[in-house]
Amino acid sequence: MIKRNILSSIKETLTKYPIIALTGPRQSGKTTFLKNELSDFKYVNLEDPELRAFVNRDPKGFLESYPGKVIFDEAQHASSLFSYLQVIVDDKREMGQYILSGSQNFQLMEKITQSLAGRVALFRLFPFDFSEMLSGEIFTDDTIKLMSKGFYPAIYDRSIDPDRYYSDYITTYVKRDVAQLVNLKDDRTFTNFIKLCAAIAGHLVNFSLLARDAGVSHSTARNWINILETSYIVTLLPPYYKNYNQRLIKSPKLYFYDSGLLAHLLGYRNGKISKADASWGHLFENMMVAELIKQNAHLCQYRDYYFWRDSQGHEIDLLYTENEVLHLFEIKSSSTIQQNMFKEFDYFEKIATIEVRENTLVYGGANNQKRTDYLVKSWMSSGYDME
Repeated sequence: MIKRNILSSIKETLTKYPIIALTGPRQSGKTTFLKNELSDFKYVNLEDPELRAFVNRDPKGFLESYPGKVIFDEAQHASSLFSYLQVIVDDKREMGQYILSGSQNFQLMEKITQSLAGRVALFRLFPFDFSEMLSGEIFTDDTIKLMSKGFYPAIYDRSIDPDRYYSDYITTYVKRDVAQLVNLKDDRTFTNFIKLCAAIAGHLVNFSLLARDAGVSHSTARNWINILETSYIVTLLPPYYKNYNQRLIKSPKLYFYDSGLLAHLLGYRNGKISKADASWGHLFENMMVAELIKQNAHLCQYRDYYFWRDSQGHEIDLLYTENEVLHLFEIKSSSTIQQNMFKEFDYFEKIATIEVRENTLVYGGANNQKRTDYLVKSWMSSGYDME
């Protein structure tokens, strides 16, 4: 089994919090991880209708049957569980007693924030990141193969054909998860909406245009994007708009957490992605932005990522601040380094009002370079931390 990099942080945090909550997209490996890596905890799956009926009918009696060191998976099904957990952990004041997990993240987080604020540490487990794949010897330097196959563990663990996997994933997601959150008159409308989101991956989100193309209201489009976010299908990267005396873009950019799912939604089958396609640059950028976000979650780096763009078209693909300094990233799919790839760094530094600590170019080639003013990183060598 491939080791997940989040394990050490969870084990350390179990000594400091009474409850841990693990969320993430469906089929990201949460259940496998919990059962194998935290085997000293008793595992209880609340998908079981008998157990679910027991806990919702008699939560106090249910918890007396599981006095501590317990994993409650699919905990969102047991709405009455959370307030009783609050009473127990406040009374016992023992650390590392319960682990909550679930795939319907909106419902789970709603219940946690209502009853367990301050008592629970939150973690997110995504599909494999590069470092995990390298350690598990399933990483490939074939960009197209990696991008089209994606990073969901089941594809690798069970050798599932990616086209079949992503088709089933979308159908199951829409019919099971989304249908429990909104009243869908037609599944196809929401599925089409996801495909429209795929078409703008790596682009600014215009909610009015998205709503028009999907044939839904503006408020519905925003609500559906929120559902996709809380399900960890997409993420909205916010703009960084410190005032540099420029007119700045304030719309978010949309990215998919998994490049395989994105490629499937864009109509690519059998790994037939071409670097000559107009969408190649955005597919590559999406994969690398998602990789940094996964690293951030799995290593618990607590970084807030942004992009920056002004009305003249100048742009920094990704940035974060740490200790009052900026770290900038430009992502280029080209396998050769060209001088004009650094021009946005130079422009930004001229107008920045706080220190820029590092300019990192991530590109589609194989070699790393440390230049006077820039770091050049191969997409493959990100390992952990592209810096």
